[in-house]
Amino acid sequence: MQSPSKNDDTPLANEIEILFPEIIDEKIRTIEFLNAARGVVRIVEKLGKVFAPVKYDIQGNIDKLTARYVTDKVKNTMLQDMILLEKDENTTNTKLIAADALLWLTRGLHMILLFFEKIVEDAKTGTPTDDLVAFLKKSYKEALEPYHGWMAQQLFDLLSRMVPTRPQFLRAINGKKIDEDSSLINDMEIYLTRLRTNVSAIQLFYKTHNLDTLV
Repeated sequence: MQSPSKNDDTPLANEIEILFPEIIDEKIRTIEFLNAARGVVRIVEKLGKVFAPVKYDIQGNIDKLTARYVTDKVKNTMLQDMILLEKDENTTNTKLIAADALLWLTRGLHMILLFFEKIVEDAKTGTPTDDLVAFLKKSYKEALEPYHGWMAQQLFDLLSRMVPTRPQFLRAINGKKIDEDSSLINDMEIYLTRLRTNVSAIQLFYKTHNLDTLV
């Protein structure tokens, strides 16, 4: 199994504390969402090579959304408004860069969400497994595999074998603390609840506005 990166021993508690924003009138504040998404990048980069493709994909899409956001921070205050504004400007739907970026960002976040949820649920059994490969494969199959070509699927299958063990995962998340702390699991559960709310809201938004068919 590939051990998490040891280049930086900074605890990730601060990243867990960067909660995804609350939904306001069915909308999400753009800057808060992007800041929370950057926190996800800092988390997954600690978990080894298996997450490298997801990390770079998420970061690239954050950069595209940030570029769109700074063009007009007032009009783009809310994430959904920013996407609809871009859609209105491009009636042919041929240059929906931000819309496409958010779609793929949400898919990546969805996979991370499912994977982390499975770890939290498993912790509650009292006899959690150390092998997280099956959790990751199931999460990928639901969130990303339907949208990936054969080559990407094969690459992920190969990388999934290098997923950290449960102790390695918890050590990476919890900094230098080796023992599992129930408070960490509780913090993760709160964090994931907010993440799921954001992912679900974006997925519904895309379906409502017929944007979920973007490649």
